[in-house]
Formats: sequence, structure tokens, C-alpha cells
Amino acid sequence: MSEAAARRRGRGGGGGAARRAERTATTIETARYIERNIPNFEVLNEEALAVIEENAETVLQEIGVNFVNNPAALERWRAAGADVTGERVRIPRGLARQLCATAPSQFTQHARNPEKNVEIGGRNLVLAPVYGPPFVHDLEGGRRYATIEDFRNFVKLGHMSKWLHHSGGTVCEPTDVPVNKRHLDMLHAHMTLTDKPFMGSVTDPGRAADSVEMCKLLFGADFIAENTVMTSLININSPLTFDDVMMGALETYAAANQAAIISPFIVGGAMAPVSVAGTLTQVLAEVLAGVAYSQLVRPGAPVIMGAFVTSIDMNSGAPTFGTPEAAHITYGAGQLARRLGLPYRSSGSFCGSKIPDAQAAYETANSLNMGLLSGVNFMLHACGWLEGGLVSSYEKFVLDADQLGALHQLAKGVMIDEEHQAMDAIREVGPGGHYLGCAHTQRNFKTAFWRSEVLDYKPFETWSEEGARDSASLAQIKVRQKLDAYVTPTLDPGIAEALSDFVARRKSEMSDAYS
Repeated sequence: MSEAAARRRGRGGGGGAARRAERTATTIETARYIERNIPNFEVLNEEALAVIEENAETVLQEIGVNFVNNPAALERWRAAGADVTGERVRIPRGLARQLCATAPSQFTQHARNPEKNVEIGGRNLVLAPVYGPPFVHDLEGGRRYATIEDFRNFVKLGHMSKWLHHSGGTVCEPTDVPVNKRHLDMLHAHMTLTDKPFMGSVTDPGRAADSVEMCKLLFGADFIAENTVMTSLININSPLTFDDVMMGALETYAAANQAAIISPFIVGGAMAPVSVAGTLTQVLAEVLAGVAYSQLVRPGAPVIMGAFVTSIDMNSGAPTFGTPEAAHITYGAGQLARRLGLPYRSSGSFCGSKIPDAQAAYETANSLNMGLLSGVNFMLHACGWLEGGLVSSYEKFVLDADQLGALHQLAKGVMIDEEHQAMDAIREVGPGGHYLGCAHTQRNFKTAFWRSEVLDYKPFETWSEEGARDSASLAQIKVRQKLDAYVTPTLDPGIAEALSDFVARRKSEMSDAYS
């Protein structure tokens, strides 16, 4: 050990050991959803917003949208006054916006632990993990197909993550379970391994119906008839196409008063124009049609305006993340959502990197901060995303979840009350002194600065002696610590048994299918 390192380690004695023990003790704590005390960042002026809104109405009226393999949807639109020709629905100017007016601007999603309920809309931001990857990655096992054990591990990590408010949905795709049955195991994991709110299945209308039935067992049929306990992700098949699978799931959730994120799936240059204004026009047209349709199913059904946006690398064809163009679209879509009076979903820990490296960090930081500043209310993919969404990464899940704490701190803004003015501290210290021991510092040092639970701030000598570990290696240790410390939240034994019985019965009613 170097002389300098020895002097540093010698400072503080037993007090330092006590503080280290306090820092490393595992607690299960969930921060309240973010309530922004900072302004939204806006890139569009009033003229630009009006042009995009006018053009979106033109798209709906003149070009229209397709509702594929869904005669009931076509009939609903026809009855509402739309022009229906084949599967093409042309919506008269103003009709979609009029229908959207019944959607709530804010709603509560209830968790089985009421202390973890979230408010979606307004100036709030709810953070949920990665959704949908078929692969997982960790430092020990590398890249591989996800299993139900991986899925349960990610639910546990989400439960143990302080800054994550929501358990999400398909945090990875458990490929060792038949396609037609895995939704049952995934929902069962969310319902039993955490007490945070979660998402329902959307891969088939029947699976959405199973999700509703399982929630009746968990919350009670009377409760879910009056309250929202699930959010679901309804992707629009951009450009301008609404397929029967997603719309069937939307119909099921809307009819049951459960929330749906109605989200165009935009890869600029492939599924939308290469220009920001053109993409925003298409996004708005698709959202207007989708949200309006949810209100045709059930006026007042809770919905979230989504905008999953990335661009394309014109050399390789691969999606790109954390780019300036995606930021402009995300900021602009936030303005459009607020003008519609709808909650807004976008952004996440997006990156195209194959491992949790510098590329992953740069692109993720850009994407997360963009989401905070654009006014996002529900951020899916807030942690764990790798390789353009193909991979759920254990180490990146922990790294991202840690950084979500920085978003909480940024969102607080600048406090200006008497304590934060700190005039007593400035008077006490005076010229040439220091603030380490003054009364104001002693009162506030534990909460004044956000502190990472993962990143390394030790002196070089200590860092070197401990193995010169990079961020991924530190995150690997944190993953093990969190999974080892995990404790299953209490659930009424009768409810637990009813859920297990439902899953077993529904599985027994179906033959295995892997496609």
C-alpha cells in the first residue's frame, strides 16, 4: 500500500467503518414517482405546432389509416362518422380530436402495495424497466436467449431498485416457455415477486383477457371495475396501420378500464419520413386515430400518448439511439401531447451498444435526460436496454437504475427557501474558511448530494488495490448483492394460491405452441 493510501485509509477510524457499513447495508425502498419542479424543454413555436396539427388532420382525412382484419373496428368508425372503404378509415377533420377529449389527462395506476401507486400524467414521471428483448447478457454468461429464471431475476432486481417505480411488462422474453403460455408465468412473477405496479400482456387479445382475470384475483373484481391496475403497450404498425392483434388487446383493456400506451413505432427513414416535422406529423396522426379508437370502445378509458422514436443508420440499416434528431422529435411530441391533454410516454435507456461500455453510457445519458426534459410521464425502457432493444443486460439494468436517482435529483430543481439560501453558513464560515464542519453542512450533508450506489469514487490507489474494476464489474457485484438480499413481498396466501391455480388451469387447457 502506498503511503498516501495508508494515510487516507487511516482517517476516521471506527467512524469510517460505521459509515461504510451504513452505505453497504441493503434496504428495500422505493422512491415516490418524480414530480418535476423544472420546466419542460420546448423546440417548437406556436406556428410550427399549428402546422403539424393541421397536417396531421389532413393525413387522417385524405390519406386515412388502415384497421386490418377488424370488422368491429371498421363498424365503430363508420358509426362515428368516418369514411370507411375496405380496411381504410378516413377520419373527418376534427373528429379524432373530439373523440380524444374524453380520455383522462391524468390517472392513478394502483399497485398491490398502495404506497407504491403511481400517478401518470401532469408533471409526474413514472420509471419502468426495459421491455421485450429475446436475449439477456451478463459478464459471466455472455449473450444468450432469455429464460423464465432470467425474467424472475429482473423482476426481483426491479423490486430492489429504489429509483424504479414500476415493474414493467416483458422485461425479457422467456424463450424456454411456450409462446402461448409464457404471459401467464410473466404476470404471475410480477404479481408475486414484487408489489410495484406492472403491465399486462398484449400479444393476443386472449392473453389480455387472461391479464384482466388474474388482476381480478389479485385486486378483486369490484376494485378493478372502478380502478386502473394495469398499463399495456399497444404499438401501432407504422406507417398508419392498426393490426387486429394489438387493437384486439386495446379493446380488451379499454373495455375493462385498464390503461393502454398507444405508441407509434417509429424508425425514421424506414417507418416515417427522414425529417423531424414529417415524423411528428405522422406520429400525431397515428396517435389521434389510436386514442380516438380507444374512446370509441369506452369513453374515459385511460390512455397514454406514446412516441417510440429512433433514426436509422443509412449505411447499415441499423437503428441509432441518443441522436439529436430523436431528441427533437421527443421534445416536439411532448408539446403535442400536452396540447392534447394526454399523458406522454417516450424515451428510455436507449443505446445501440453490444455491451455496457462508453457508447452505451453516452447514448443512454442522452436518452434519459431527453426524457426528463421533454415532459415524459411514463418512461418505459428506463433501465436494462442494450443492443437496440434486443438484449436485457443485468449489469446495465443496475447501472441505469442507479442513474435514475440523478433524474430524481435534477427534477427537484433549485430550492430557494431559507435553509437552502444558506446565509447562516456563509456568515459562519466567512472569508478564507471552509464549510466541512459548519452547522449548515452538518444538518444537510446526508441529503444534499445524490450519491451513486454503483460508481467508483475512491482514490486511485484504493481502486487499483481492489482490482481496478470498471463500471460493468462493479455492477456485476451489485447484481449479486441485490439478488442475494431479495425478500419476497408478503401476499395473502389465499390470493397466492388462487393465482397459481389459475395459471396451472389455463396452461392445462392449451397445447404448447412455440410460434
